[in-house]
Formats: sequence, structure tokens, C-alpha cells
Amino acid sequence: MEGIGDMGMIGENFDAVAMGRSSREDEYESRSGSDNLDGGASGDDLDAPLGKSSRKKKYHRHTPYQIQELEAAFKENPHPDEKARLELGKRLTLESRQVKFWFQNRRTQMKTQLERHENALLKQEYDKLRIENIAMKEAMRSPMCGHCGGQAILGEIHIEEHHLRIENARLRDELNRICVLANKFLGRPLGSFPGAMPPGMANSGLELAVGRNGFGAMNSADTALPMGLDFGNGLSSPLTMMSPRPTPSMSSTDVSFDKSMLMELAFAAMNELLKLAEIGDPLWFRNFDGSGEALNLEEYARSFPPCIGMKPSNFTTEATKATGTVMINSLVLVETLMDTSRWVEMFSCIVGRTSTIDVISSSASGSRNGNLQLIQAEFQVLSALVFVRQVKFLRFCKQHAEGVWAVVDVSIDTIQEGSQPREAGNCRRLPSGCIVQDLPNGYSKVIWIEHMEYDENTIHNLYRPFIRSGRGFGAQRWIATLQRQCECLAVITSSAVPSGDSAVISPSGRRSIAMLARRITRNFCGGVCATFYKWEPIQTGTAEDTKLMMRKSIGDPGEPPGIVLSATRTIWLPVTHQRLFDFLRNEQTRSQWDVLSHGGPMHQIVHIAKGQDLGNSISLFRANAASRDANQNSMLILQDSCTDVSGSIVAYAAVDTAEMNVVMSGGDSSCVAFLPSGFAIVPDCFQNSNNGMLEKEDNGGSSNGSLLTLGFQILVNSLPAAKLTMESVNTVNALISRTLQGIKTAFQCN
Repeated sequence: MEGIGDMGMIGENFDAVAMGRSSREDEYESRSGSDNLDGGASGDDLDAPLGKSSRKKKYHRHTPYQIQELEAAFKENPHPDEKARLELGKRLTLESRQVKFWFQNRRTQMKTQLERHENALLKQEYDKLRIENIAMKEAMRSPMCGHCGGQAILGEIHIEEHHLRIENARLRDELNRICVLANKFLGRPLGSFPGAMPPGMANSGLELAVGRNGFGAMNSADTALPMGLDFGNGLSSPLTMMSPRPTPSMSSTDVSFDKSMLMELAFAAMNELLKLAEIGDPLWFRNFDGSGEALNLEEYARSFPPCIGMKPSNFTTEATKATGTVMINSLVLVETLMDTSRWVEMFSCIVGRTSTIDVISSSASGSRNGNLQLIQAEFQVLSALVFVRQVKFLRFCKQHAEGVWAVVDVSIDTIQEGSQPREAGNCRRLPSGCIVQDLPNGYSKVIWIEHMEYDENTIHNLYRPFIRSGRGFGAQRWIATLQRQCECLAVITSSAVPSGDSAVISPSGRRSIAMLARRITRNFCGGVCATFYKWEPIQTGTAEDTKLMMRKSIGDPGEPPGIVLSATRTIWLPVTHQRLFDFLRNEQTRSQWDVLSHGGPMHQIVHIAKGQDLGNSISLFRANAASRDANQNSMLILQDSCTDVSGSIVAYAAVDTAEMNVVMSGGDSSCVAFLPSGFAIVPDCFQNSNNGMLEKEDNGGSSNGSLLTLGFQILVNSLPAAKLTMESVNTVNALISRTLQGIKTAFQCN
């Protein structure tokens, strides 16, 4: 240990010398290109004390032409002899001594650049040694038996532990030596990067332990399930059920970034996220509806330096914070966020197409602590009137205490070289993410922060109040979606059947139906926003027109072959969000708008609750005998409805009766072919909708209208090679108009 202390003192003394040398080298570099000393010493002589030089030195600034010629000569020969210097000086009207000094300074500059490169290599070696040191410490803290894999007895590993201690001491000495060398070239102490871990390490085999309450007296002992949103029937991989076919890849991305700069940005973003979560008033103020908090932009500008540069002049800031309790433990939530496939599965109504560009660092122990990834993703609101937000960002995960994790996202705009103006619909993601703290019984407390900058001109006027409220892309929507999905998972995987559910369906059948319903909802969301499959635009959608897109299906498992046409339209209705949602999901009123009901009521044959809110449920419908023909006997309608404070979704699809019988028996649902349709409903968030002539909510307060988005996916031709005809387009437009007219008539708002 004394040797280590001496080494540290040597490093401190050497650091002072290195700082002096660094300042002189910077001085050389600044003069080498255009300045020179008249009558002064060479670059090597400048190390002499200043007192030995009695006369004042004069500087001569070369012309651009002289510099260009000198640089060309330097490339050919960095060490010209006297004859070459005389010839070059004569051609450039310079003295031989001036040419000599210029070459000396230029060589000094090259030496400085080489030392900087060597410093970068030393830094990488330092990080590698530090990681090995940490791995050794972890191995010593938790020794494992090589035979059984359990906790080892110290008496059995004393020899191995002795060797590890010796190796650890050697690595510590090597670390100090590297640190001293790095100090020499850096001119300052070398900062450590605790998150710098080698990529490619295996992920931990964590298991999902969802805390449950009120659904069959469950505890942490019986809640172990595979990771992700799998319902545990063992039919397929947990998270590939929603995307059995490859989706179009994101646009090509240049990943040639300086990893040290990426890590510095990630640490800065993490520090800002923690401060934003800790500070309350006056940095944050409560929303009018009490659902979350909004950022005081003036106070933020005074308290935080720009993390990714100044905001573009045409961008608007959106920053919200929300806190909630979630039925999931911190390890599982962190694993879900750091795995993009699980992340998309959990937030399929918010996140569209996504890809992991690069894993910059990962933990040697297999955990997510210190994991840093470069991700490209699309964020969506379910309407053609809101552009999909495309953003490329870092995602950094850090464990701050036992059971306390933080995951932060931040755009990499400032690191991209030669950044061009952003295309319409893209945005900047300032430090955003969540802090997760474990609570008893498998629950977690989550603080979520969303901070983005975007071009508001890409959003239709109908949706601007909704987006500004934070319900579109804000923290409230992320927290509400997470709570709803975790509650659904807890209920579906429960062995107890909630009251009101169909008791004739087995637990495995309930899980298979839930997986199929989840796939219907995700395909519906991706079809509305064109973030699932590759769609060809046919007709641009506005507030008055229908948006039409087309794709060719080749009959992959889970979808019918042929030409698929997607039709989407959004309208405003002077009806409360809750009332409109209840109307659209009710089988008794379905005949007023659904052409598949043939004017008669639908009969519900299966009902599965997904949570305590009655609106979160799965239903299986069959048309009544009096209102169906022979072809209708082989078709059922599976409907998935979900709702939270940010909005509601009613997604449904016609499914074959024989295939549905297999699913209800617990069979594989991944090959059931369907084309989804449905509705997305959000409150309009207008201050005074319809001049204040709206109905009242149950609590007596005034309510606003709703924004209703209708989305259909229709097979217009069963041949993939067929051409889309105008007759098919007109038929789909007529279907959209008929459905919306039926809804307007039901609420008497024509």
C-alpha cells in the first residue's frame, strides 16, 4: 500500500510538469501554422528560462500562399536540409532561418497530435484494466462453487482467493502506472467512467416477478414468469408474438461516433435527470387537472446549461413529470426498458418502429448497470394528423442504490458532425427517462420525466391542445400505459378468474386469447401511424379527408395474402371521451355503426377482464342468428379495449371460428390470420369546446369533446400481384363515411 501511495505522489508531481509542458505545446501548435519568431530561438530552445533572453521577440505572420507552399513541402520532406531551406525561402521571399523555425514548429505540432492519439489508446487500456479490477472484486465478494454453482465455502476457495488477491494487487499497480502516464499526456487527472463496460456481454437471465394485489391472494412466491409480456403458456417466445414477420428497418445510420463523447453526454444527461426528479417547486408546477407536473422553462434555463445545444428557433418545448406505483419490480422494468423488443411490446401504442444501432458499453457482471445503447425509434399518437416523431438517442442505465435504478434518454444531435436541418416530424429528446425504486410485494415507485423539443407546425390544430397537455407524448401517458400493461399481465396470468369473466375458458385459453388480442391492438396502432409494415401512400389524410395507404401481403403466418388497404380518418365530436368509449365497445350498440353486425345486436360469448377498470377487457362476439347469413356462421369478432387517463383504444378483428376454438383451448394464436380495425379516442383538451354547450361529467365538472380516429385495414384483392382499382378506393371511402355517420347519428351531432 505504501508503494501505491508513493506512486500517487509521483503522479501528482509529474502532473504539474505535464501541465506546464501541455501549455507550451499548445502555444507551439497555435503558432506553427502562420506565426514565426524573427530572431528568436527554435521550438526546442523555448524551454530555456525567459530571463536568459534579453531582447523582446518579434513575430512574423506568413501569408496564406506561403503557408500553403510550406505545408506542401512539409508533406514531401519534414526534415529539409540547408540547401532545400534556402531554395524554399528564396521562392517564398523568406529567410532560411524563418523556414527552419517554421519546420521545427510544425514538427512539434505533429508530435503533440501523436501524443494525443497515444493518450486515447492509454485511456482505453486504463478502462479495460479498471473493468478487470471490478470483475475481480465482484468475484471475491460472491465466490461461487465451480461444481454446483451455489455459494462456496471460504475454506474451499482459499487458494483461489489468494491468487485473486495477488492478481488484484498487480492490476491495481498497473492501474496507477497507467494513470500516471495518462496524467502526463492529459495534463489533468484522468476521470473514471464507471459505466464503461465492454460490449457484447451476455444479458442476465432475470425473471419477471409481478406484484399483484386483489387478484386471487398472490404473493411474490408464485409470480415468477419469463421476462417480457409473455402470458406463460409456453407456445412461443415471449416477445416475438407481436411481430412474427420482419418489419422494415430504420433508415441507415452512421455510427462512427466518438464513444468517449457519447459517454460524457450520457453521464451529463443522467445527472440532469436526477436533479429534475429531486427538485420540486419552483422548477415544476402542477397541471390544472392534477395528473402531473409541467416544467418551469424560465427556471430550467437559469438552473441547467444546455445539454445538447441551443433549441432551434422553430421548435416548441414540452416537458412533464409524473409519479406512480406500478405492479412490477425494478429489475424487470429496467430489463424491459433496455431491451428494445420488450420496450416496444410494453409501449406499443406509443413506440412504433425501433432499432438498437450500437451497444456502447455493457456490464461485465451481466446486469444492466452501466449499460449504454444508441437507439433509433419512432414515437406516435394514433392519428394521421400528428406526425410520427423520429429521434436517435442514447439510453443509459445506472443503479444508484439497492433497488434504485435510473434510465435516461438523450438525443445525440450535438455529436453528429455536419448535422443538417431536421425533417418535418422529427424532434430532439432532452434528458428524459425514469427513476425506479422497489417497494414491498413486487411493486415499484416510478418517477417519469419527458422533455422534448419539436416543430409544432407539423401538428394539426385539432391536436395541439392535446399535445400541449402532456397526454400525447408526456410523462402521464408513459406512466398510465405502464400501469395498465402491468395490471393486465398480473390479471391474465392469475389462476383466479375475476368476477364477470367467462369461467368456461381455461387459464391457458385466457392467456392465448390475451396474446391474440394484444397482437390485434399493436397491428391496429402500427397501421394507423404506418409504423408497422411498409405502406405505400395513396391519399393524403386531412381533418376532412381519409388517409389511404396500401401494402402487398404475401400470406405470412398471421395475415391473409393479397392487397391490403389501410384507411384512417380523424373527426371531432362534442361527446365526452368516456361516453364515446363506452358506446363503441358495447355489443348492444354496435349495430348502429358496424356493418358486420348486419343491423342486429351482437352476442358476447367470452369476456376477459384485464384490470379493475371495466373498460380494460377482451370480448368475443358473434352476430345473433337472426342477423347473420351462412357465411357469418364461420366468423367471430375479437375485440380488445383499453383505457387510461391519456385516451382509449377499441381494436377488433374478424377471426375464423375454427381457429378461435383452437385458441380458446390454449392453442397457438400466432398463426391466426386477421386484419385489424378500430378506434382511438382522446379528449380534445379545448378550453371551451362547442361554446360551452357540452354535457356534464359524472363528477359535475364541465367536460370537453373528443377526437375520434377510425382505422380500417381491408383486403381488397386476394392476389398479391393484383393492382389497386379506383372502385376499391371508393368502396373503402364509402365504408369510412358510413361508419362515422352512424356514430354521429347515435349522438345526434350531425
